[in-house]
Amino acid sequence: MENLINKAKVLMEALPYLQKFKGKRFIFKYGGHAMEDEELKKGFCLDIILLKLIGIHPIIVHGGGPQIEKVLSQMGIEAKFHNGLRITDSNTMDVVEMVLVGKVNKEIVGSINHFGGRAIGLSGKDGNLILANKMDPQQVKKTKRTSEIIDLGLVGDVAKINPQILTILEDSWFIPVIAPVGVSDAGISLNINADNVAAAVAVALNAEKLLLMTDVDGVKNQKENLIPKLNIKETKDLITKGIATGGMIPKLNCALDALSQGVKTVHIFNGTMQHAILLEIFTDQGVGTLIEP
Repeated sequence: MENLINKAKVLMEALPYLQKFKGKRFIFKYGGHAMEDEELKKGFCLDIILLKLIGIHPIIVHGGGPQIEKVLSQMGIEAKFHNGLRITDSNTMDVVEMVLVGKVNKEIVGSINHFGGRAIGLSGKDGNLILANKMDPQQVKKTKRTSEIIDLGLVGDVAKINPQILTILEDSWFIPVIAPVGVSDAGISLNINADNVAAAVAVALNAEKLLLMTDVDGVKNQKENLIPKLNIKETKDLITKGIATGGMIPKLNCALDALSQGVKTVHIFNGTMQHAILLEIFTDQGVGTLIEP
């Protein structure tokens, strides 16, 4: 009986959040090891389906770096990076689009549908969902007097999100799953960072939450302890003081951009924890870092 009562308490703790978030839009960046482990993939799909059933509108933007690496290696194409961005020539872009749009996206859609949801896969080309500009070449200093220009190739920045197709799917109770491949004015496919696409979608849809799933617990302080909650000023301080490092810096900048353009809250949390989505959203303590204005 005690176990049953504890289950009821969990439901009651979630009740205020269920009431608050009904009808709201949650944008998820889905990637990392959570996409590779079968049990974690199943848990993610079930969590997303539950959100939809209780009246929240989830939208998924996914990555696929390890899957791209595997195919590039099989094809004998060398992977090159600059500041975390994949240098993308035409051959690499063909692989990126094939893997993200043709394989990873359809696997996620198929899994959600298999477990009882209604998902539809999209790329930036569908309905001109993601219009993008080719990223400018990067100037890199080699010595105090010399520098080098690095062209990232077919790498893009989001220029505009056309949300109409997403709102149509929302009204029809479908779950959109978006591959981060944009299209230029000339109709050229461009490879875009999935975090940035998720943030741009959140801004375009005036989302309640942007949720960035990672392989770490969240944002940490100098003592490597999790920081449960941050505001914009505190987040900026972590960057300027050098406390935030490596891959966390672009995620925090992504969060700051989204918050400055109207997204209500941003969550950074560990997607490798089973049912991390529900624990982060529907419990008072959460499991990651919540960033608010």
